[in-house]
Amino acid sequence: MKTFNLPDLGEGLPEAEIVTWHVQEGDEVVLDQPMLSVETAKAVVEVPSPFSGRVAKLYAGEGDIVETGKPLIDIDTGSGGSAATAAPASADQSPAEASGADSGTVVGSMPVSDEELIETAVAGGKRRRTGGRVKAAPAVRALAKKRGIDLADVPPTGRGDRVTREDVENFRPRPAARKRTPVQLPPGEPERLRGPRRAMAQSMGLSRDEVCACTIFDDADIHGWMPGQDITTRLLRAIVAGCQAEPALNGFYDGAAMTRQLESRVDIAIAVDTPEGLIVPVIRRVEQKSAEELRDDLDSIKTKTRARTVAPEEMKDFTFTLSNFGMMAGRYATPVVVPPTIAILGAGGVRHDVVPVLGGIETHRRIPLSLSFDHRCATGGEACRFLAGVIGDLQRVS
Repeated sequence: MKTFNLPDLGEGLPEAEIVTWHVQEGDEVVLDQPMLSVETAKAVVEVPSPFSGRVAKLYAGEGDIVETGKPLIDIDTGSGGSAATAAPASADQSPAEASGADSGTVVGSMPVSDEELIETAVAGGKRRRTGGRVKAAPAVRALAKKRGIDLADVPPTGRGDRVTREDVENFRPRPAARKRTPVQLPPGEPERLRGPRRAMAQSMGLSRDEVCACTIFDDADIHGWMPGQDITTRLLRAIVAGCQAEPALNGFYDGAAMTRQLESRVDIAIAVDTPEGLIVPVIRRVEQKSAEELRDDLDSIKTKTRARTVAPEEMKDFTFTLSNFGMMAGRYATPVVVPPTIAILGAGGVRHDVVPVLGGIETHRRIPLSLSFDHRCATGGEACRFLAGVIGDLQRVS
C-alpha cells in the first residue's frame, strides 16, 4: 500500500483545490494515468498516478482544499508490506522517485495507447460536468488540451461513445464562444473564495503587509500616432523603454533579507479579467520581440487564460506588471505591487483632453498612466525617470 501526498505543483503554493477525481475507490489505475484535476492559484492541473494498482482510499472530495504534502490517495500496488508515503515532489524529483516507486512525474507523461479512460473534467472546462461523462484515450485528451478544445463539446464517433483522435482533429468550435455567467448567490449567503479569487486575496494581503506602496500619475499624449497603432503592444514596448531609462524598477526585492535583484530581461505579467477572477500570465523577453510577435503572444495568452489552459510556469518569475484596466473603465488607479516585484504600471482609458498649444488650445488623445512602486527599494526619482521613459516612447509617432 502506498500513500500519495499532494505534491508541490511548481508554484510554491501551500494548497490546491480538488476540481474532479477521475478515479474512485476500487478502480484499477496504471502509471501516469490522470487521477484528478486540481486548481491551484491560477491554473487547473491534472495530476497523474505515480503508481500502478488499485485505489484503496481517497482522502478528500471534490471541492475540498488540500494542503501541499497532505495525503491524497492510497494505492494498493500489490507489493505488500506497510504503507509507504510518497513525499511531495521537488522541482527535480517526481512523486514516484521520492517514494522509490515506479517512475512518474507531477506533470506526467501521457500514454499513447488506445486504452479507454473516463474523464469528468478537463482543464479549461466547467468546474464540474453536470451531464454525461466523456470517454477518451490519454493521447486524445492530450491532443484536445493542446488545441484548447473541451472534450465535452466534441461529438464522439468511437466505440462506446468514445471521443477519438479523428473527432478532435475534425472538430470545429462554434463561431460564438459560450458566455460564462458568474454563480449567483442569494443575498446574504457567504461564498468561500476559491481558485483565482483565493489567490488574489492572498497576494493582496501579502502586498498590504510587505510593500510600502507609492503611486505617481501622468499622461502620454498620443495625438501624433499613425493610424492602426496597437495600444497594448505600444504599452509593452514603452515599459521596455522605461526599464532602459531607469533599470531600478525591473526586478525583485526581498524585504526580509533587504536585497534587491535587478534584471536585464523584461518579462511582463498582464492581468486578464475572467469570471473566476484575475489571472496573470507572462509575456517573456518583451525587449527582444517585434510588435507582431507581441501581438501574437497577447492573442495566445488571452485565449489560453480564458479557456483556463494556461500552464503554471506561464505565470511565474515575471519582473514587471502591466494592468491595462482602461480597456474596461477608469482613468487613474493605484495598482497594487505584488512582491517580490518592485513596480506595476496601470493604463487608463484613452481620453480626448484639452491641451494648450502655442497660446491656443487643441483636443489631443492621451493615455492616463499610474505607476505604483515599492518605496522600500526604489526612490521617487527612479520612479519618475522610469515613467518619463515610458511617456517618451508612447509619444513617438510610431
